[in-house]
This record gives sequence, C-alpha cells and structure tokens, in this order.
Amino acid sequence: MQSSIDAVIEGKLKEFSIPGSAVGIVQDGRLVWAKGYGWADVTRKVPMTPKTIMNIGSVSKTITATAVMQLWERGLVDLDTDVSRYLPYQVVNPKHPSVAITARRLLNHRSSIRDGKSYWETYACGDPAAALGDWVEAYLKPGGAYYDANDNFHEWAPGIFEPDHPGRNPYLDPGSSLPPGYCNVAYGLLGHLVECVTGTSFTDYCADHIFTPLGMNSTGWYVRDVDVDRHAVVYGRVTKEMLERGRQSFSSLLPAPGLTIDELTPGGRMPHCFYSYPTYPEGLARTSVEELALFLAAYGYRGGNQLLKESTINMMLSEVHDGRALCWNKRILKNGDVIWGHGGSDPGVRTQMFFREKDRTGAIVYFNGDDIGDSREAVIESLFCNAATL
Repeated sequence: MQSSIDAVIEGKLKEFSIPGSAVGIVQDGRLVWAKGYGWADVTRKVPMTPKTIMNIGSVSKTITATAVMQLWERGLVDLDTDVSRYLPYQVVNPKHPSVAITARRLLNHRSSIRDGKSYWETYACGDPAAALGDWVEAYLKPGGAYYDANDNFHEWAPGIFEPDHPGRNPYLDPGSSLPPGYCNVAYGLLGHLVECVTGTSFTDYCADHIFTPLGMNSTGWYVRDVDVDRHAVVYGRVTKEMLERGRQSFSSLLPAPGLTIDELTPGGRMPHCFYSYPTYPEGLARTSVEELALFLAAYGYRGGNQLLKESTINMMLSEVHDGRALCWNKRILKNGDVIWGHGGSDPGVRTQMFFREKDRTGAIVYFNGDDIGDSREAVIESLFCNAATL
C-alpha cells in the first residue's frame, strides 16, 4: 500500500536527516506510480518530485553498458578482443603485459584497471574541463600526465577474480568499500571506446541511440545539457574530517556557489555545486525518475522501445563472465525474489534501480543526500513488496 511506502521513506528522511527522495515503480513497460518526498532544494523550498533531475551516480553505468552492447550486436565491438584494437593507443596492465584488457573485462570489473588517486582528484564544480578521451589516455598511456603504473593498476591480471582487492574511494569517502575489482575509470574507457568505434561523441551517441528513441528528452550527461532549474541540489554530510580537508582546500569539498566553510557544522548537511569529472560515462547521467523509468522498462519489460535484443539482455544477466554478469548486479529480496539492477553513490547522491523479471516490475530510488544508512535497501524492499497493491 502507498501508505506503507510513505511511512518507510518519510521515516528514513527523518532518521538520517536526508533532504529529499523521489521513487517510481514500473510495471509492464510503463511507470505506474511515482512520488517525491522532501526537498530538491532546501533553501528555495523546491519540492522533490518524479520530474526532478539529478545526477544518478553509477546507475549511469547501465546506460554505458547498453551503448557498448548495441555496438556488439552490430558486430562493431568484439567483447573478447584486446580493447587497444579500437583505440589510438595501447591499454596494458604493466604488471601483466601479455594479458589482454577486453571490453568484457571492462564491463564486469575484471579489467585490473584501478581508480587511483588522480581519478578521485578530478571531481570539480561545473562540466569537465578535460575531454573524455584526452583524460583517459593521460591516465592509461605510459608517459601520460596521470599515468602511474602502480596506482592505476591492480597487482592481479585481467580476468582474475581477486577477493582480497576491494575497490575503494580513498579521496572522497575513506570508509567506502566496493566489490572486488570495481572500477570507474574502466567505464570511462568504455565510453571512449564508443566514441572511437562510432566517430561521434559519447553524449551524441547516447542521445541518438538511447535517450531520444526512449523519449528521455530532458536527460543528458553535462550540466549544460539539462534544465538546471529542475536539477536537485545534492547535500553531503559534514564531518570533522571533511572540515579539516576544507581548511586546506575548500574547493575540494565541492561547495555550492557562495557557501563559506564557516557556515558548516559537523553533522549538518552541505549543499554541493553541480560537479562533474572527465570520466562522466561511469556516473554522471542526469535524469529524472520519470525518464529513467523509460530506460528501466526497456530491460525489465523487454517490449516496446527495445534497446537491445532479449537474447543480449539474457547474456548480460548470465553470470558466466568471469563469474559475474555484465554491469548488472543480482540481489535477493527478503522474500527470496531475485532482482537485477545497480546502485549509485557520489557526494550528496544515493540511488538504486532494479527490476524483477518474474512479474516485469521495476523500482527506482533517488536520495539527494549521502550518509543515509540502509535507506536505499529499505525503500527498494518496500517498493517491490507493495508494487502489486498500487
């Protein structure tokens, strides 16, 4: 029942002092229910709604994976060929130069490329100053401005499962831990792969082959490509460690324009600027719950505006790719149901998007705040539990 969903979300907003949330449920290829809670902009008292645009973090990776798999369907990309074949430079883990880094290994986070310090330091207010291809090349090509043979690559070989090497975000969230081998730069490289194969920018490719066909007309990758008046302000939790870093470089906190460090107090919320990073295909899709639902429906329902063949989706969800699916993650609900999806985390952003194949139901959750405890998981459970009653 809707009242049950309301109680869960409103309870989590209060428990963790989260500014706002927007959620939606997809069934049989369409958005059947959506609602906003709290504020998209606390200062201006702008409500959060299903039409609110927000950067969705790593949920964006499902869009990038879709673009790559479209090229695979057309025979333009071989998942098991050395990815360097498609690039104007060689990409090699210097610790394992004879083992190929392939598109499949980039998609399933088994590439052995690592998110090094120079990656985490690219976060900055506004749209990226560096072009995607230029930055990725500088990070992965020997002699590049950001190349570091030790920091940018894992010790293990591409394709190898190494449970003792979790991915971490040491720059923005020292306590975070991600699945073994998880790599954001790898998805930036996949976006650049799309550019090299098609001869067009990644943003234009997505507009022509994903967003426009689905009717996602308010969706984009850059701040300049979306209506900022509809864009949520995202809020980060203020900690003592954050304030210490801010006293050294306040811009590193990604503060909203006009904000000063003296306005921040530990435990409170800090409004961020509209930030970005050069590897945007891995985390910076900017869209609303209403429009992301159109994308989710293409996977969960597999009808109407299909982006990929059903056989391709089945292949992506098969855990035969070094023991993993391609991009999408499997989760088991408390009632035993299997759902497939992805989460997203960035400063001031927590999102999730999942679908349940057995009844063609999907759910989307946005929070414009971080440090939210179990809120995403609790809301996803509630949405799937109550979907049939809405």
